[in-house]
Amino acid sequence: MKTLAVIRASLDRVLEAIVVVLMIALSLVVTVGFASRLLDMPLSWTGEVAATGLAWLTYYGGALAASKGAHITCPNIVNMMPPALRVPVIVLAEIFTIAFFVLLAWTGYQVMVILEGSSLVSLPSVSQQLTQSVIPIASVLFIIAELLRFPETLACARGAGFVHEPDLEEEMPQSAETIEDSSASARRDATGER
Repeated sequence: MKTLAVIRASLDRVLEAIVVVLMIALSLVVTVGFASRLLDMPLSWTGEVAATGLAWLTYYGGALAASKGAHITCPNIVNMMPPALRVPVIVLAEIFTIAFFVLLAWTGYQVMVILEGSSLVSLPSVSQQLTQSVIPIASVLFIIAELLRFPETLACARGAGFVHEPDLEEEMPQSAETIEDSSASARRDATGER
């Protein structure tokens, strides 16, 4: 298990670095595009490169979110189930998720094969295969992230359940107390008690 944690932490660091570099590059491209238009000397490549950069950021960011377990889920619904039912539901959800990304990786690879010899319109020296390589690569990274996180997910399903947001766990008791206090205060106001 310790080996999986080390591999997962390494994957997180690599994906975080990729996402940061992509965010900086995308910011620079958009800024250059804006400035060139402001100076009435528009650069034709900024729109196409920005769109590609946004797609790359989305895919690699999605893989990072998968590694951190940050995708939208329904933990409360799963938590309401008994552990005997939680485990098969979680396993089935993982199978569907991984199957989807296997299909996406395969389809992305097929798209790359079809695009052989194509290049960006505004930058003919940049192959469209390169720009579309993000689909199969990020899909494989997403699968790896899901598999590395699966033992933790399974342990939660077998145990007390899922709490994805530690902040929520801390806030929930306070929120419950606040609601209770507000309800008691409203009852006192309604009955005229002090």
